[in-house]
Amino acid sequence: MNDVMRGRWIDAHIHLDLYEEEERDMLLERALEQDGVAAVIAVSMHLNSSRANRELARRFPGRVHPAYGFHPEQDIPSEAESEALIRWIGERAAAGEAFAIGEVGLPYYTRTEAETAGRPFDEAPYVALLERFVKLAAELDAPIVLHAVYEDGDKACDLLERYGVRRAHFHWFKGAEETIRRMAANGYSISVTPDVCYEEEIRALVRQYPIALMMTETDGPWPFEGPFAGLPTIPGMVRRVAEAIAEIKGLPLQAAEEQLLDNAKRFYGLD
Repeated sequence: MNDVMRGRWIDAHIHLDLYEEEERDMLLERALEQDGVAAVIAVSMHLNSSRANRELARRFPGRVHPAYGFHPEQDIPSEAESEALIRWIGERAAAGEAFAIGEVGLPYYTRTEAETAGRPFDEAPYVALLERFVKLAAELDAPIVLHAVYEDGDKACDLLERYGVRRAHFHWFKGAEETIRRMAANGYSISVTPDVCYEEEIRALVRQYPIALMMTETDGPWPFEGPFAGLPTIPGMVRRVAEAIAEIKGLPLQAAEEQLLDNAKRFYGLD
């Protein structure tokens, strides 16, 4: 039995490099050896983050799958920084390494905060950078992990459709029913966080979205409320996510867990 088949759940979106260095090994060992987590998808913030996640993937082969990109909820990188990241990703592909593109997307929260405060905000450079990553995913035939919520979901869909990218993963998505229908019709995947246990907006999304296009995630170390208030976010929390999805969908727990596990394995090529 291979490593991926040993666990029952996959954390399809976690920022491993944002945890304190001394706690990462304990976090992963508990998740993979005690909590029944088969694998985690380690998404990146920028080039240094990507390098850190690559090293974690090398140390935990088959269990940590890296994604390389630039998180949009931060200052836009310089042209030289963008070029260095994209060149580095290309070198990883040329070396035959397995990875996804991500986390990439659009700065919804930064933009709306600026607009609410009456400050100008230029989204155009972020859209241009996202287009470069979408084009790169198309060229490399790589999965892409997206931070694109509400109206930004449609902007991302426009780019995905333009470049013919099918393996798109919208993490922690929130948005209008029309956007949700568009994403599902295109076969794009979503992942669900622990707030499905207490947040009606996410529970409504789970009711509407096909479970065949759904995965579980924590977005750790992001903290949660409800039954998780005050607790550190760990990959094992995806078990509760799977339970909530099964309950909302009216499915037997084992059937839902197997579907969610298979979805993530297939999307990220973890077999």
